[in-house]
Amino acid sequence: MGNRRTFLKNSLIGGLAGAIPVSTLTSCMSSSDSGQPQELGATDTKNGKITFLQTTDVHCQLHQHDELFWENEEIVFRRTGGYAHLSTALKQLKAENPENTLVMDTGDMFQGSMLSVLTEGSAFMPILNAMNYDLYHPGNWEVVYYKEQMQHLLGGLKAPKVCTNMYHDLGEGKRGELIFQPYQIYTRLGIKIGFLGYTDHLVPKRQSPLYSKGIIYTEAKENLKHYVDVLRNQEKCDLVIILSHMGLSQQIALGNHPDCEGVDYIFGADTHERVRKPIQAKYTKIVEPGAFGSFVGKLDIEVVDGKMGAHKYELVEVDPKRFEADPEMLALVEELEKPHKEAINTVIGYSKQPLYRYFVVENTIDTMIVDALKWRINVDVVLSNGFRFCPPRIADASGLVPITEGYLYDMLPVEATVRTGKVKGRQLLDWLEKELQNVFAEDASKRFGGWVVRFKGMQVDFKAFADFGERVQKVVIGGEPIDLDREYSICACEREGDPDDVLCRMTGVSDTKNTAYTLHGVVKEYLKEFSPVNPELRNDSQVLDASPTLLSQVSGVDYQFV
Repeated sequence: MGNRRTFLKNSLIGGLAGAIPVSTLTSCMSSSDSGQPQELGATDTKNGKITFLQTTDVHCQLHQHDELFWENEEIVFRRTGGYAHLSTALKQLKAENPENTLVMDTGDMFQGSMLSVLTEGSAFMPILNAMNYDLYHPGNWEVVYYKEQMQHLLGGLKAPKVCTNMYHDLGEGKRGELIFQPYQIYTRLGIKIGFLGYTDHLVPKRQSPLYSKGIIYTEAKENLKHYVDVLRNQEKCDLVIILSHMGLSQQIALGNHPDCEGVDYIFGADTHERVRKPIQAKYTKIVEPGAFGSFVGKLDIEVVDGKMGAHKYELVEVDPKRFEADPEMLALVEELEKPHKEAINTVIGYSKQPLYRYFVVENTIDTMIVDALKWRINVDVVLSNGFRFCPPRIADASGLVPITEGYLYDMLPVEATVRTGKVKGRQLLDWLEKELQNVFAEDASKRFGGWVVRFKGMQVDFKAFADFGERVQKVVIGGEPIDLDREYSICACEREGDPDDVLCRMTGVSDTKNTAYTLHGVVKEYLKEFSPVNPELRNDSQVLDASPTLLSQVSGVDYQFV
Protein backbone atom coordinates (compact mmCIF):
# COMPACT_ATOMS: atom_id res chain seq x y z
CA MET A 1 0.00 0.00 0.00
CA GLY A 2 2.91 2.33 0.81
CA ASN A 3 4.42 1.82 -2.62
CA ARG A 4 1.09 2.54 -4.28
CA ARG A 5 0.67 5.76 -2.35
CA THR A 6 4.20 6.85 -3.23
CA PHE A 7 3.46 6.09 -6.87
CA LEU A 8 0.28 8.14 -6.74
CA LYS A 9 2.01 11.08 -5.08
CA ASN A 10 4.79 11.13 -7.62
CA SER A 11 2.87 10.30 -10.79
CA LEU A 12 -0.75 11.36 -10.56
CA ILE A 13 -2.54 14.68 -10.30
CA GLY A 14 -6.17 14.69 -9.25
CA GLY A 15 -9.01 16.59 -7.71
CA LEU A 16 -11.50 19.26 -8.65
CA ALA A 17 -10.91 22.96 -8.11
CA GLY A 18 -11.19 23.40 -4.37
CA ALA A 19 -9.08 20.36 -3.48
CA ILE A 20 -6.13 22.00 -5.30
CA PRO A 21 -6.40 25.52 -6.73
CA VAL A 22 -6.79 25.45 -10.49
CA SER A 23 -3.91 27.87 -10.91
CA THR A 24 -1.65 25.42 -9.07
CA LEU A 25 -2.82 22.55 -11.27
CA THR A 26 -2.11 24.61 -14.38
CA SER A 27 1.43 25.41 -13.30
CA CYS A 28 2.01 21.70 -12.67
CA MET A 29 0.53 20.67 -16.00
CA SER A 30 2.01 23.35 -18.24
CA SER A 31 5.71 23.91 -18.75
CA SER A 32 7.92 24.93 -21.63
CA ASP A 33 10.94 23.01 -22.86
CA SER A 34 13.05 25.23 -20.62
CA GLY A 35 11.08 24.13 -17.58
CA GLN A 36 9.58 27.57 -16.91
CA PRO A 37 5.99 27.67 -15.61
CA GLN A 38 4.28 28.78 -18.81
CA GLU A 39 2.04 27.12 -21.38
CA LEU A 40 3.65 24.23 -23.18
CA GLY A 41 5.37 25.12 -26.43
CA ALA A 42 4.68 28.87 -26.36
CA THR A 43 6.20 30.67 -29.37
CA ASP A 44 6.28 34.23 -30.69
CA THR A 45 5.22 33.29 -34.25
CA LYS A 46 1.52 33.94 -34.92
CA ASN A 47 1.14 32.71 -38.53
CA GLY A 48 0.99 29.19 -39.93
CA LYS A 49 -1.08 26.18 -38.99
CA ILE A 50 -1.60 23.94 -35.98
CA THR A 51 -1.79 20.21 -36.69
CA PHE A 52 -3.40 17.60 -34.46
CA LEU A 53 -2.65 13.90 -35.10
CA GLN A 54 -4.78 11.27 -33.35
CA THR A 55 -4.47 7.51 -33.08
CA THR A 56 -6.73 5.32 -31.00
CA ASP A 57 -7.91 1.76 -30.32
CA VAL A 58 -4.69 0.25 -31.67
CA HIS A 59 -5.31 -2.72 -29.35
CA CYS A 60 -1.65 -3.76 -29.31
CA GLN A 61 -1.50 -4.69 -33.00
CA LEU A 62 2.24 -4.83 -33.59
CA HIS A 63 2.34 -5.67 -37.29
CA GLN A 64 0.71 -4.63 -40.53
CA HIS A 65 -2.49 -6.59 -40.99
CA ASP A 66 -5.50 -7.14 -43.20
CA GLU A 67 -8.13 -4.41 -42.91
CA LEU A 68 -11.76 -4.42 -43.99
CA PHE A 69 -13.29 -1.64 -46.08
CA TRP A 70 -16.85 -1.29 -47.38
CA GLU A 71 -16.68 -0.06 -50.96
CA ASN A 72 -19.39 -0.21 -53.65
CA GLU A 73 -21.60 -2.26 -51.30
CA GLU A 74 -19.07 -5.04 -50.84
CA ILE A 75 -16.18 -6.05 -48.59
CA VAL A 76 -12.70 -5.09 -49.73
CA PHE A 77 -9.51 -6.02 -47.86
CA ARG A 78 -6.22 -4.08 -47.85
CA ARG A 79 -3.06 -4.22 -45.75
CA THR A 80 -2.66 -1.42 -43.18
CA GLY A 81 -1.13 -0.53 -39.84
CA GLY A 82 1.64 -1.98 -37.72
CA TYR A 83 3.59 0.12 -35.22
CA ALA A 84 6.64 0.42 -37.48
CA HIS A 85 4.52 1.84 -40.30
CA LEU A 86 2.43 3.94 -37.91
CA SER A 87 5.62 5.41 -36.49
CA THR A 88 6.73 6.45 -39.98
CA ALA A 89 3.30 7.91 -40.72
CA LEU A 90 3.37 10.07 -37.59
CA LYS A 91 6.95 11.19 -38.24
CA GLN A 92 6.23 12.15 -41.84
CA LEU A 93 2.98 13.93 -41.00
CA LYS A 94 4.67 15.81 -38.15
CA ALA A 95 7.60 16.76 -40.40
CA GLU A 96 5.16 18.76 -42.51
CA ASN A 97 4.63 21.09 -39.52
CA PRO A 98 7.27 20.13 -36.93
CA GLU A 99 6.98 23.00 -34.46
CA ASN A 100 3.21 23.15 -34.26
CA THR A 101 1.99 19.56 -34.35
CA LEU A 102 0.47 17.79 -31.33
CA VAL A 103 0.21 13.98 -31.38
CA MET A 104 -2.13 12.04 -29.11
CA ASP A 105 -3.50 8.56 -28.49
CA THR A 106 -6.97 8.26 -27.00
CA GLY A 107 -6.99 4.80 -25.51
CA ASP A 108 -7.06 1.00 -25.64
CA MET A 109 -3.27 0.97 -25.82
CA PHE A 110 -2.58 -2.07 -23.61
CA GLN A 111 -5.20 -4.70 -24.52
CA GLY A 112 -5.76 -6.80 -27.60
CA SER A 113 -2.89 -9.20 -28.30
CA MET A 114 -1.06 -12.23 -26.94
CA LEU A 115 2.06 -10.18 -26.16
CA SER A 116 -0.02 -7.70 -24.19
CA VAL A 117 -1.56 -10.51 -22.11
CA LEU A 118 1.75 -12.29 -21.49
CA THR A 119 3.38 -9.05 -20.27
CA GLU A 120 0.23 -7.46 -18.75
CA GLY A 121 0.74 -4.59 -21.16
CA SER A 122 4.31 -3.79 -20.11
CA ALA A 123 5.81 -4.63 -23.52
CA PHE A 124 3.92 -1.69 -24.97
CA MET A 125 5.30 1.03 -22.68
CA PRO A 126 8.62 1.34 -24.59
CA ILE A 127 6.76 1.22 -27.91
CA LEU A 128 4.38 4.01 -26.93
CA ASN A 129 7.20 6.11 -25.49
CA ALA A 130 9.19 5.68 -28.70
CA MET A 131 6.21 7.02 -30.66
CA ASN A 132 6.76 10.43 -28.99
CA TYR A 133 3.13 11.21 -28.25
CA ASP A 134 2.37 14.57 -26.64
CA LEU A 135 -0.75 13.45 -24.77
CA TYR A 136 -2.62 10.29 -23.79
CA HIS A 137 -6.15 9.47 -22.69
CA PRO A 138 -7.11 6.10 -21.09
CA GLY A 139 -9.60 3.86 -22.89
CA ASN A 140 -12.17 1.47 -21.50
CA TRP A 141 -9.76 -1.51 -21.77
CA GLU A 142 -6.86 0.11 -19.90
CA VAL A 143 -8.28 -1.49 -16.74
CA VAL A 144 -8.08 -5.06 -18.08
CA TYR A 145 -5.13 -5.87 -15.77
CA TYR A 146 -6.84 -4.07 -12.86
CA LYS A 147 -6.44 -0.61 -11.41
CA GLU A 148 -2.92 -0.80 -9.99
CA GLN A 149 -1.43 -2.16 -13.23
CA MET A 150 -3.32 0.51 -15.18
CA GLN A 151 -1.66 3.16 -13.03
CA HIS A 152 1.73 1.51 -13.55
CA LEU A 153 1.32 1.32 -17.33
CA LEU A 154 0.03 4.83 -17.83
CA GLY A 155 2.43 6.19 -15.24
CA GLY A 156 5.29 4.73 -17.27
CA LEU A 157 4.38 6.84 -20.30
CA LYS A 158 6.46 10.00 -20.64
CA ALA A 159 3.75 12.33 -21.94
CA PRO A 160 0.88 13.69 -19.80
CA LYS A 161 -2.32 11.70 -19.30
CA VAL A 162 -5.64 13.52 -19.09
CA CYS A 163 -8.94 12.13 -17.84
CA THR A 164 -11.60 14.24 -16.21
CA ASN A 165 -13.99 11.56 -14.90
CA MET A 166 -12.03 8.67 -13.32
CA TYR A 167 -11.81 8.92 -9.52
CA HIS A 168 -10.30 6.82 -6.76
CA ASP A 169 -13.00 4.83 -4.95
CA LEU A 170 -12.44 5.26 -1.20
CA GLY A 171 -14.98 2.58 -0.39
CA GLU A 172 -18.75 2.47 -0.01
CA GLY A 173 -19.07 4.63 -3.10
CA LYS A 174 -17.13 7.52 -1.56
CA ARG A 175 -15.25 9.39 -4.25
CA GLY A 176 -11.64 10.43 -3.81
CA GLU A 177 -9.44 12.51 -6.08
CA LEU A 178 -9.18 12.20 -9.82
CA ILE A 179 -6.71 9.47 -10.84
CA PHE A 180 -5.30 11.54 -13.71
CA GLN A 181 -4.99 15.27 -14.25
CA PRO A 182 -8.29 16.80 -15.40
CA TYR A 183 -6.93 18.93 -18.23
CA GLN A 184 -3.82 19.89 -20.19
CA ILE A 185 -2.95 23.19 -21.86
CA TYR A 186 -0.64 23.87 -24.81
CA THR A 187 0.04 27.06 -26.76
CA ARG A 188 0.90 27.05 -30.44
CA LEU A 189 1.13 30.13 -32.72
CA GLY A 190 -0.42 32.25 -30.01
CA ILE A 191 -3.44 29.93 -29.77
CA LYS A 192 -4.04 28.53 -26.30
CA ILE A 193 -5.44 24.98 -26.49
CA GLY A 194 -7.11 23.19 -23.58
CA PHE A 195 -7.73 19.43 -23.51
CA LEU A 196 -10.21 17.54 -21.33
CA GLY A 197 -10.66 13.75 -21.27
CA TYR A 198 -13.70 11.52 -20.73
CA THR A 199 -13.80 7.71 -20.62
CA ASP A 200 -17.09 5.81 -20.87
CA HIS A 201 -18.78 5.85 -17.46
CA LEU A 202 -20.38 2.48 -18.29
CA VAL A 203 -17.06 0.57 -18.14
CA PRO A 204 -18.05 -1.38 -14.96
CA LYS A 205 -21.19 -2.65 -16.75
CA ARG A 206 -19.68 -3.25 -20.19
CA GLN A 207 -16.75 -5.28 -18.87
CA SER A 208 -15.98 -7.57 -15.96
CA PRO A 209 -16.70 -5.42 -12.88
CA LEU A 210 -13.54 -6.60 -11.12
CA TYR A 211 -11.31 -4.94 -13.74
CA SER A 212 -12.33 -1.46 -12.64
CA LYS A 213 -12.65 -2.16 -8.93
CA GLY A 214 -11.36 0.84 -7.01
CA ILE A 215 -12.40 3.31 -9.70
CA ILE A 216 -15.50 5.51 -9.83
CA TYR A 217 -16.48 6.73 -13.30
CA THR A 218 -18.82 9.69 -13.60
CA GLU A 219 -20.83 10.91 -16.56
CA ALA A 220 -19.21 13.72 -18.50
CA LYS A 221 -22.09 16.08 -17.79
CA GLU A 222 -21.30 15.94 -14.06
CA ASN A 223 -18.27 18.24 -14.38
CA LEU A 224 -17.96 19.17 -18.06
CA LYS A 225 -19.58 22.58 -17.67
CA HIS A 226 -17.24 23.39 -14.78
CA TYR A 227 -14.08 22.52 -16.69
CA VAL A 228 -15.16 24.22 -19.90
CA ASP A 229 -15.67 27.33 -17.79
CA VAL A 230 -12.21 26.89 -16.23
CA LEU A 231 -10.54 26.54 -19.63
CA ARG A 232 -12.51 29.25 -21.40
CA ASN A 233 -12.88 31.91 -18.74
CA GLN A 234 -10.06 31.38 -16.25
CA GLU A 235 -7.35 29.93 -18.48
CA LYS A 236 -8.51 31.96 -21.51
CA CYS A 237 -8.17 29.05 -23.93
CA ASP A 238 -8.93 29.87 -27.55
CA LEU A 239 -9.60 26.23 -28.45
CA VAL A 240 -11.09 23.49 -26.26
CA ILE A 241 -10.88 19.83 -27.28
CA ILE A 242 -12.32 16.77 -25.52
CA LEU A 243 -10.39 13.53 -25.81
CA SER A 244 -13.13 10.94 -25.47
CA HIS A 245 -13.31 7.17 -25.25
CA MET A 246 -17.09 6.84 -25.08
CA GLY A 247 -18.13 5.59 -28.52
CA LEU A 248 -19.42 7.64 -31.43
CA SER A 249 -23.08 7.53 -30.38
CA GLN A 250 -22.36 8.84 -26.88
CA GLN A 251 -19.94 11.41 -28.28
CA ILE A 252 -22.62 12.79 -30.61
CA ALA A 253 -25.07 12.86 -27.69
CA LEU A 254 -22.51 14.77 -25.65
CA GLY A 255 -21.96 17.18 -28.53
CA ASN A 256 -25.69 17.93 -28.47
CA HIS A 257 -25.76 18.56 -24.70
CA PRO A 258 -25.78 22.21 -23.54
CA ASP A 259 -22.84 21.56 -21.21
CA CYS A 260 -20.72 21.00 -24.32
CA GLU A 261 -21.11 24.63 -25.36
CA GLY A 262 -17.64 26.07 -25.63
CA VAL A 263 -16.04 22.81 -26.85
CA ASP A 264 -14.66 23.00 -30.39
CA TYR A 265 -13.95 19.33 -31.08
CA ILE A 266 -14.44 15.91 -29.59
CA PHE A 267 -11.59 13.61 -30.62
CA GLY A 268 -13.48 10.35 -30.17
CA ALA A 269 -12.68 6.67 -29.74
CA ASP A 270 -14.03 3.27 -28.65
CA THR A 271 -16.39 2.16 -31.42
CA HIS A 272 -13.66 2.03 -34.09
CA GLU A 273 -15.65 4.33 -36.37
CA ARG A 274 -13.96 5.99 -39.35
CA VAL A 275 -15.11 9.58 -39.49
CA ARG A 276 -13.79 11.09 -42.71
CA LYS A 277 -15.66 14.39 -42.38
CA PRO A 278 -16.25 15.93 -38.92
CA ILE A 279 -19.78 15.28 -37.66
CA GLN A 280 -21.45 18.55 -36.70
CA ALA A 281 -23.40 18.26 -33.45
CA LYS A 282 -25.28 21.18 -31.93
CA TYR A 283 -22.34 22.52 -29.91
CA THR A 284 -19.23 20.91 -31.37
CA LYS A 285 -17.69 18.72 -34.06
CA ILE A 286 -16.83 15.03 -33.57
CA VAL A 287 -14.16 12.90 -35.25
CA GLU A 288 -12.97 9.32 -34.69
CA PRO A 289 -10.04 7.68 -36.57
CA GLY A 290 -10.81 3.96 -36.82
CA ALA A 291 -8.77 1.29 -35.03
CA PHE A 292 -5.77 -1.07 -35.00
CA GLY A 293 -3.30 1.59 -36.18
CA SER A 294 -4.92 1.52 -39.61
CA PHE A 295 -5.56 5.28 -39.65
CA VAL A 296 -4.38 8.59 -38.29
CA GLY A 297 -6.84 11.42 -37.78
CA LYS A 298 -5.33 14.72 -38.96
CA LEU A 299 -6.79 18.14 -38.20
CA ASP A 300 -5.14 21.32 -39.54
CA ILE A 301 -6.17 24.75 -38.28
CA GLU A 302 -4.83 27.80 -40.12
CA VAL A 303 -3.62 30.68 -37.95
CA VAL A 304 -3.26 34.25 -39.20
CA ASP A 305 -1.98 36.97 -36.87
CA GLY A 306 -2.74 34.77 -33.88
CA LYS A 307 -6.34 34.18 -34.96
CA MET A 308 -7.81 30.84 -36.05
CA GLY A 309 -8.96 30.49 -39.64
CA ALA A 310 -9.92 27.52 -41.83
CA HIS A 311 -10.12 23.98 -40.43
CA LYS A 312 -9.30 20.91 -42.53
CA TYR A 313 -9.76 17.30 -41.38
CA GLU A 314 -8.43 14.16 -43.05
CA LEU A 315 -8.42 10.45 -42.21
CA VAL A 316 -5.00 9.20 -43.28
CA GLU A 317 -4.78 5.50 -44.15
CA VAL A 318 -1.59 3.88 -42.83
CA ASP A 319 -0.68 2.18 -46.09
CA PRO A 320 2.58 0.19 -45.65
CA LYS A 321 3.53 1.04 -49.24
CA ARG A 322 3.21 4.76 -48.56
CA PHE A 323 4.71 4.65 -45.07
CA GLU A 324 7.60 2.21 -45.05
CA ALA A 325 8.56 0.58 -41.76
CA ASP A 326 10.55 2.74 -39.35
CA PRO A 327 13.77 0.70 -38.85
CA GLU A 328 14.18 1.70 -35.18
CA MET A 329 10.57 0.86 -34.32
CA LEU A 330 10.80 -2.39 -36.28
CA ALA A 331 13.88 -3.40 -34.29
CA LEU A 332 12.17 -2.51 -31.00
CA VAL A 333 9.08 -4.54 -31.88
CA GLU A 334 11.20 -7.53 -32.87
CA GLU A 335 13.19 -7.32 -29.62
CA LEU A 336 10.06 -7.18 -27.44
CA GLU A 337 8.28 -9.94 -29.31
CA LYS A 338 11.27 -12.28 -29.67
CA PRO A 339 10.82 -14.30 -26.42
CA HIS A 340 7.22 -15.14 -27.40
CA LYS A 341 7.33 -15.05 -31.19
CA GLU A 342 7.34 -18.81 -31.76
CA ALA A 343 4.27 -19.31 -29.57
CA ILE A 344 2.47 -16.31 -31.08
CA ASN A 345 2.97 -17.63 -34.62
CA THR A 346 2.02 -21.26 -33.91
CA VAL A 347 -0.86 -22.24 -36.23
CA ILE A 348 -3.75 -23.91 -34.39
CA GLY A 349 -6.19 -24.24 -37.31
CA TYR A 350 -7.59 -22.81 -40.51
CA SER A 351 -10.78 -21.19 -41.75
CA LYS A 352 -12.33 -21.34 -45.19
CA GLN A 353 -13.96 -17.95 -44.60
CA PRO A 354 -12.28 -14.57 -44.11
CA LEU A 355 -12.44 -13.77 -40.40
CA TYR A 356 -13.73 -10.34 -39.35
CA ARG A 357 -15.71 -8.55 -36.65
CA TYR A 358 -17.01 -5.32 -38.16
CA PHE A 359 -20.74 -5.74 -38.74
CA VAL A 360 -23.20 -4.78 -36.02
CA VAL A 361 -25.38 -7.90 -36.33
CA GLU A 362 -23.26 -10.94 -37.33
CA ASN A 363 -19.59 -11.67 -38.07
CA THR A 364 -17.58 -14.74 -39.00
CA ILE A 365 -15.26 -14.57 -35.97
CA ASP A 366 -18.17 -14.81 -33.58
CA THR A 367 -19.88 -17.47 -35.66
CA MET A 368 -16.79 -19.62 -35.22
CA ILE A 369 -16.73 -18.98 -31.45
CA VAL A 370 -20.38 -19.91 -30.84
CA ASP A 371 -20.00 -22.94 -33.13
CA ALA A 372 -17.16 -24.12 -30.91
CA LEU A 373 -19.12 -23.51 -27.70
CA LYS A 374 -22.23 -25.30 -28.97
CA TRP A 375 -20.13 -28.26 -30.07
CA ARG A 376 -18.47 -28.64 -26.67
CA ILE A 377 -21.19 -27.55 -24.20
CA ASN A 378 -24.52 -29.42 -24.16
CA VAL A 379 -26.97 -26.57 -23.61
CA ASP A 380 -29.93 -25.11 -25.47
CA VAL A 381 -28.33 -21.71 -26.21
CA VAL A 382 -24.72 -20.51 -26.14
CA LEU A 383 -23.93 -16.81 -25.82
CA SER A 384 -20.94 -14.64 -26.68
CA ASN A 385 -20.44 -10.92 -26.15
CA GLY A 386 -20.68 -8.43 -29.03
CA PHE A 387 -16.98 -7.55 -29.12
CA ARG A 388 -15.48 -5.28 -31.79
CA PHE A 389 -11.73 -5.65 -31.34
CA CYS A 390 -9.58 -7.87 -33.61
CA PRO A 391 -8.42 -6.95 -37.12
CA PRO A 392 -9.62 -9.13 -39.98
CA ARG A 393 -7.62 -11.99 -41.46
CA ILE A 394 -7.88 -13.35 -44.99
CA ALA A 395 -6.54 -16.41 -46.80
CA ASP A 396 -2.82 -16.85 -47.43
CA ALA A 397 -1.26 -18.51 -50.49
CA SER A 398 -2.79 -21.84 -49.47
CA GLY A 399 -6.31 -20.47 -49.98
CA LEU A 400 -7.10 -20.86 -46.26
CA VAL A 401 -7.05 -18.40 -43.37
CA PRO A 402 -4.36 -19.40 -40.84
CA ILE A 403 -5.45 -19.08 -37.22
CA THR A 404 -2.43 -18.73 -34.96
CA GLU A 405 -2.17 -18.78 -31.18
CA GLY A 406 -1.59 -15.04 -31.38
CA TYR A 407 -4.67 -14.47 -33.48
CA LEU A 408 -6.76 -16.38 -30.94
CA TYR A 409 -5.66 -13.76 -28.40
CA ASP A 410 -6.51 -11.00 -30.90
CA MET A 411 -10.04 -12.41 -31.04
CA LEU A 412 -10.27 -13.21 -27.33
CA PRO A 413 -7.62 -11.35 -25.31
CA VAL A 414 -9.34 -12.25 -22.04
CA GLU A 415 -9.31 -15.96 -21.21
CA ALA A 416 -12.42 -16.97 -19.29
CA THR A 417 -14.09 -20.01 -17.78
CA VAL A 418 -17.20 -21.28 -19.54
CA ARG A 419 -20.19 -21.07 -17.19
CA THR A 420 -23.63 -22.66 -17.51
CA GLY A 421 -27.01 -21.84 -16.02
CA LYS A 422 -30.78 -21.98 -16.51
CA VAL A 423 -33.30 -19.28 -17.35
CA LYS A 424 -36.98 -19.05 -18.23
CA GLY A 425 -38.05 -18.02 -21.70
CA ARG A 426 -39.35 -14.73 -20.30
CA GLN A 427 -35.89 -13.92 -18.90
CA LEU A 428 -34.32 -14.59 -22.28
CA LEU A 429 -36.81 -12.36 -24.03
CA ASP A 430 -36.34 -9.51 -21.55
CA TRP A 431 -32.57 -9.87 -21.80
CA LEU A 432 -32.68 -9.71 -25.60
CA GLU A 433 -34.66 -6.49 -25.39
CA LYS A 434 -32.08 -4.99 -23.02
CA GLU A 435 -29.17 -6.09 -25.18
CA LEU A 436 -30.77 -4.58 -28.29
CA GLN A 437 -31.46 -1.41 -26.33
CA ASN A 438 -27.74 -1.24 -25.49
CA VAL A 439 -26.97 -1.18 -29.21
CA PHE A 440 -29.87 0.76 -30.73
CA ALA A 441 -31.29 2.99 -27.96
CA GLU A 442 -32.97 6.09 -29.41
CA ASP A 443 -31.21 8.10 -26.71
CA ALA A 444 -27.65 7.76 -27.98
CA SER A 445 -26.22 8.41 -24.53
CA LYS A 446 -27.65 5.05 -23.40
CA ARG A 447 -25.92 2.97 -26.06
CA PHE A 448 -23.07 0.65 -25.10
CA GLY A 449 -20.01 0.48 -27.32
CA GLY A 450 -20.47 -3.13 -28.43
CA TRP A 451 -22.49 -4.78 -31.15
CA VAL A 452 -25.40 -7.24 -30.99
CA VAL A 453 -24.68 -10.17 -28.67
CA ARG A 454 -23.87 -13.44 -30.50
CA PHE A 455 -25.54 -16.81 -29.94
CA LYS A 456 -26.22 -20.27 -31.31
CA GLY A 457 -29.22 -22.52 -30.69
CA MET A 458 -31.56 -19.54 -30.99
CA GLN A 459 -32.85 -17.52 -33.94
CA VAL A 460 -34.05 -13.97 -33.36
CA ASP A 461 -35.87 -11.59 -35.71
CA PHE A 462 -35.81 -8.00 -34.48
CA LYS A 463 -36.38 -4.37 -35.45
CA ALA A 464 -33.40 -2.19 -34.63
CA PHE A 465 -35.38 1.06 -34.67
CA ALA A 466 -38.51 0.00 -32.82
CA ASP A 467 -39.22 1.22 -29.28
CA PHE A 468 -37.60 -0.41 -26.26
CA GLY A 469 -39.55 -3.54 -25.36
CA GLU A 470 -40.92 -3.93 -28.88
CA ARG A 471 -37.79 -4.78 -30.87
CA VAL A 472 -37.88 -8.58 -30.64
CA GLN A 473 -40.36 -9.90 -33.17
CA LYS A 474 -39.68 -13.62 -33.12
CA VAL A 475 -37.54 -16.07 -31.13
CA VAL A 476 -37.03 -19.73 -32.03
CA ILE A 477 -35.09 -22.15 -29.83
CA GLY A 478 -34.42 -25.70 -30.94
CA GLY A 479 -36.75 -25.26 -33.90
CA GLU A 480 -39.73 -24.24 -31.71
CA PRO A 481 -41.09 -20.79 -30.79
CA ILE A 482 -39.82 -19.63 -27.44
CA ASP A 483 -41.94 -20.79 -24.48
CA LEU A 484 -41.94 -17.98 -21.92
CA ASP A 485 -42.57 -20.41 -19.04
CA ARG A 486 -40.09 -23.07 -20.10
CA GLU A 487 -36.64 -23.36 -18.55
CA TYR A 488 -33.71 -23.29 -21.00
CA SER A 489 -30.07 -24.14 -20.39
CA ILE A 490 -27.51 -21.53 -21.45
CA CYS A 491 -23.77 -20.98 -21.31
CA ALA A 492 -21.45 -18.00 -21.63
CA CYS A 493 -18.11 -16.87 -20.25
CA GLU A 494 -17.78 -16.01 -16.59
CA ARG A 495 -17.11 -12.30 -16.00
CA GLU A 496 -14.91 -11.54 -12.99
CA GLY A 497 -16.83 -9.72 -10.31
CA ASP A 498 -20.33 -10.64 -11.50
CA PRO A 499 -22.74 -12.14 -8.91
CA ASP A 500 -23.36 -15.88 -9.16
CA ASP A 501 -26.77 -15.36 -10.75
CA VAL A 502 -25.51 -13.12 -13.59
CA LEU A 503 -24.42 -14.51 -16.95
CA CYS A 504 -23.63 -12.30 -19.96
CA ARG A 505 -25.39 -9.40 -18.16
CA MET A 506 -28.51 -11.57 -17.71
CA THR A 507 -29.73 -11.46 -14.10
CA GLY A 508 -31.59 -14.09 -12.09
CA VAL A 509 -29.87 -17.06 -13.75
CA SER A 510 -30.39 -20.23 -11.70
CA ASP A 511 -28.22 -23.32 -11.17
CA THR A 512 -25.06 -21.54 -12.38
CA LYS A 513 -21.92 -23.67 -12.55
CA ASN A 514 -18.40 -23.22 -13.85
CA THR A 515 -17.43 -25.94 -16.30
CA ALA A 516 -13.99 -27.52 -16.68
CA TYR A 517 -13.54 -25.64 -19.95
CA THR A 518 -12.07 -22.28 -20.85
CA LEU A 519 -13.02 -20.30 -23.92
CA HIS A 520 -9.54 -20.57 -25.45
CA GLY A 521 -9.45 -24.28 -24.74
CA VAL A 522 -12.82 -24.87 -26.39
CA VAL A 523 -11.87 -22.96 -29.54
CA LYS A 524 -8.53 -24.79 -29.82
CA GLU A 525 -10.17 -28.18 -29.40
CA TYR A 526 -12.79 -27.27 -31.99
CA LEU A 527 -10.14 -26.22 -34.50
CA LYS A 528 -8.13 -29.36 -33.86
CA GLU A 529 -11.21 -31.48 -34.53
CA PHE A 530 -12.73 -29.66 -37.51
CA SER A 531 -10.07 -27.50 -39.20
CA PRO A 532 -10.49 -26.06 -41.76
CA VAL A 533 -13.71 -24.66 -40.30
CA ASN A 534 -16.33 -22.86 -42.35
CA PRO A 535 -18.03 -20.16 -40.22
CA GLU A 536 -20.58 -18.98 -42.77
CA LEU A 537 -23.12 -16.46 -41.51
CA ARG A 538 -26.47 -18.10 -40.69
CA ASN A 539 -28.61 -15.02 -39.99
CA ASP A 540 -29.35 -16.30 -36.48
CA SER A 541 -29.86 -12.60 -35.75
CA GLN A 542 -32.03 -11.11 -38.45
CA VAL A 543 -32.67 -7.38 -38.50
CA LEU A 544 -35.98 -6.55 -40.21
CA ASP A 545 -35.73 -2.77 -40.61
CA ALA A 546 -32.08 -2.33 -41.60
CA SER A 547 -29.44 -3.95 -43.75
CA PRO A 548 -27.69 -7.06 -42.38
CA THR A 549 -24.47 -5.33 -43.46
CA LEU A 550 -25.02 -2.50 -40.97
CA LEU A 551 -21.56 -1.26 -40.00
CA SER A 552 -22.46 1.35 -37.39
CA GLN A 553 -25.08 1.91 -34.69
CA VAL A 554 -25.00 5.63 -35.52
CA SER A 555 -27.94 7.08 -37.44
CA GLY A 556 -29.50 10.46 -38.13
CA VAL A 557 -26.24 12.27 -38.93
CA ASP A 558 -24.10 12.76 -42.01
CA TYR A 559 -21.84 9.75 -41.51
CA GLN A 560 -21.20 6.43 -43.19
CA PHE A 561 -18.62 3.79 -42.29
CA VAL A 562 -16.36 2.98 -45.25
